[in-house]
Amino acid sequence: MHEIILQINNFFQSLGLQGLAINAAIESCLPGFPLPPDFLLIAMDLAKPEKALLYALVCMIGSVSGGAFGYLLGYFGGRPLFNYLFRKNIDKLNAVEKLYEKYGSIAVFFSAFSPIPYNIFTIASGILKMNFLKFIAVSILGRGGRFFIVSIVLMLFGETIKQYLNLVIIAVTIVLIIFFILVYKKRGSFIKEEKEDDGN
Repeated sequence: MHEIILQINNFFQSLGLQGLAINAAIESCLPGFPLPPDFLLIAMDLAKPEKALLYALVCMIGSVSGGAFGYLLGYFGGRPLFNYLFRKNIDKLNAVEKLYEKYGSIAVFFSAFSPIPYNIFTIASGILKMNFLKFIAVSILGRGGRFFIVSIVLMLFGETIKQYLNLVIIAVTIVLIIFFILVYKKRGSFIKEEKEDDGN
């Protein structure tokens, strides 16, 4: 399996920027695809750090484009398609649906930014009829944030930080989760105060 992944990675790498975009697009809409674009992005960043921001941009555009395709698959294919694609983990849509009910588009943002599989959320977003423009917006923020952080960190610190990139992403994710929880609680208390004022 490792050799297959290496061959796939080498193939995309031989295509340069196009390979990076295609890799990112496929990973965003094809469940079970074994090669996240991060590996190729990291290799390209380390090879030419002066082009790291360009690589991050291409990776983001490819990934969001693939996410949009995944959304359309879910929108027109519905639950039968999702059940077929995720037949080994059929409970995933229910889990995603609960996250939507509780957090809305923020759930998509974190799937795009964090190590959570983004392709599950792209297809589920279409099935659950999430507003398409909102889906694209949070996908750009999430995917862009993830890939630009990786590229900027590698551009600044190079090979020495490579093995800690996942920890960097996880740390930023935790900070963002705490931030959104605080905003959510503040918003809840603000709405509660408004209702009390209206009652008076």
